[in-house]
Amino acid sequence: MASAESVKDHKEEEEAVPAGEDEDTGAQIAPIVKLEEVAVSTGEEDEDALLDLKAKLYRFDKDGSQWKERGVGVVKFLKHKETKKVRLVMRQSKTLKICANHMILPTMMVQEHAGNEKSCLWHAKDFADGELKDELFCIRFQSLENCKRFMETFQEVAESQKTREGSKDAAATARLLEKLNVEENESEVKTGEECTHKKPDPVRADPEKTETDAST
Repeated sequence: MASAESVKDHKEEEEAVPAGEDEDTGAQIAPIVKLEEVAVSTGEEDEDALLDLKAKLYRFDKDGSQWKERGVGVVKFLKHKETKKVRLVMRQSKTLKICANHMILPTMMVQEHAGNEKSCLWHAKDFADGELKDELFCIRFQSLENCKRFMETFQEVAESQKTREGSKDAAATARLLEKLNVEENESEVKTGEECTHKKPDPVRADPEKTETDAST
């Protein structure tokens, strides 16, 4: 009986002691490794984003004759500040892995997907895997409005590249014509100089006069 009471009293004493709270000792623990901020280059520093939308991208697998998902992320049209060329780039949201990376060329066209009004298709020579590949892409958006914005921007960029290529061709033609004109003028000047410095042929005696003088 006595032992039971002593155990009970000991238990009550333990319960009476308040639980210890975490105390701030003021000690400062230095980090084992000091990490420094590192600037990460995305390769997009010299480009301006014309459009960026969240979407899901697919590519057509020719071997399996089926669509395969490339990833979910943000698709962008990036215009270079100096060259004015535009490329399409898409990265996966979580890993930032590139799932599409190709130039928008004047000959490229985008069309609606017959089975889904929020999707569209286009062909491209893509460089996402580190080498140029002919790819057929399908991209699906969360809304019909975003799909239309994507298609409109795609077509506008392709048309602008046509105009740009036409201006380059016109400028190249103008430079060629100017060069030919300069060469032609130089040729005319050279021919004129040759005519000016050419020695006259010696005067030949009149054959009839020579015969008359001989008979006399």
